Amino acid sequence: MKLLVYGAGVLGSLYSARLYEAGHDVSLLARGKRLAALRRHGVQLAEGDRPAVRSVPVPVVEYPVGGYDLVLVFVRTHQVDAVLESLAGLEADVLFMLNWAAGSAPLGKVIGDARVLLGFPTAAGTMDGDVVRYRATSIMTRMLPTPIGEADGRTTPRLERIVREFRTAGINAKAEPHIDAWLKTHAAFEVPLLQAVNAAGGPVALAAKPSAVRDMIRLMRQNLTALPTPPVPRTFVALQTLPEGLLVSMLRYFLRSPTAAQLESPSPAAMAELEQLADQIRSYTRVR
Repeated sequence: MKLLVYGAGVLGSLYSARLYEAGHDVSLLARGKRLAALRRHGVQLAEGDRPAVRSVPVPVVEYPVGGYDLVLVFVRTHQVDAVLESLAGLEADVLFMLNWAAGSAPLGKVIGDARVLLGFPTAAGTMDGDVVRYRATSIMTRMLPTPIGEADGRTTPRLERIVREFRTAGINAKAEPHIDAWLKTHAAFEVPLLQAVNAAGGPVALAAKPSAVRDMIRLMRQNLTALPTPPVPRTFVALQTLPEGLLVSMLRYFLRSPTAAQLESPSPAAMAELEQLADQIRSYTRVR
């Protein structure tokens, strides 16, 4: 399978390096300064704060040239429209690995419904100059596998093949029959969380404001209630059923944890993505 990874940020770089090291025919699309850095040094990876940096010589391209079997898209929500224009002329299947709560229809309208798959990258990391610093277990985690699915919920040969390709690269992928509901559920939780964190000035500052945490939980519940399908995974039902006071305590504990520290200081790109994702949520809450 010939792969193109579209987007050379943290996630595109990390996934392309994993796939390349597993022996897959993969190219990474990049532009500008990022393209120049990748041509000089390859994909540079470091585990957490460790000083050791290793370089993976993933082939890089500036434009999609065709002949691919699968394109993996790792961009921000608000960047999708521009990507669709450049992918419309290709014939490859396209797996959108990103925050997306608008369903597959607007994607298929541009590139064709039959080409669209949806997924979500459960890895995480940061850019330190040209170096991708990632958490050691993030991409392979068993606690939260990488969900991938067909828009219509079928388990198709191409979906099974993609899951196998990911797993051979050490990526714990999972075929998710309800991927659209999964993505909408994730957005219903994430958007109120990040909005509240940003308004408070950080996760620890938010944890110190029980009333703000309570308001955040109420918005999460409102979003989940407005979903066109039950929440996926079903564990999110707890946000609708557990006592509010207990949820406030649980989320305040989380906000003080090292895991929540990554929510600090969102970039302008992250803020633009959050705004677009919030618009997508509002589109179906209004319908409700």
